Amino acid sequence: MSKVYIALQDNDESRYIVEAIEQDNPAATVIHNPAMIRIENEGRLEINRHTVEEIMGREWNIQELHLSLITLGGHVEEDDDSLVLHWNT
Repeated sequence: MSKVYIALQDNDESRYIVEAIEQDNPAATVIHNPAMIRIENEGRLEINRHTVEEIMGREWNIQELHLSLITLGGHVEEDDDSLVLHWNT
């Protein structure tokens, strides 16, 4: 199975998002590069609004993710509560 991935700018807001992704996807691999954080996982990766809100301590609109987004790989399913990257099997 191929890996899905997301790369975010390395800034204060992204660090909260990365922490939330790690919490919701314990098998994910986080790679820190200069100015960029890449998170990859086999087949599926979930970003859940409520987890990000818990870590940030404030309401978070999932559309705010796009302010820090550099690139992603995988099919995207997005609604008000989550963004899921996956490959069809």
